[in-house]
Amino acid sequence: MDNRINAWLEDIERSINEIYEFLPNRTDFLEYKKDLKTKKAVERNIEIIGEAVNRILKDKGSGIQINNAQKIIGTRNRIAHEYDNISDEVIWTIIIKELPILKAEISELRKTQ
Repeated sequence: MDNRINAWLEDIERSINEIYEFLPNRTDFLEYKKDLKTKKAVERNIEIIGEAVNRILKDKGSGIQINNAQKIIGTRNRIAHEYDNISDEVIWTIIIKELPILKAEISELRKTQ
């Protein structure tokens, strides 16, 4: 695997792991909503994930496909450019529903590459 692709996949995996570290209790939305530092740290890691996915897709030679890639990139862009339109509920839904799926997918990609 190309070193750049591998580095970007590692960045995605590391960012997901950091989000999980910031939220050891992923069942308490109200706790998350009150913690500004955690919210900002989670949003930053989602931006990193989106940027890494974007770079992987732009590398035409990689042939790597990531499910929901455009949604991931779109979320990154919304956080970066439309920060005032991102709700805690949207981010929480990503954390609870989408990140576990992405984590498994990235793990599989890293095994097969």
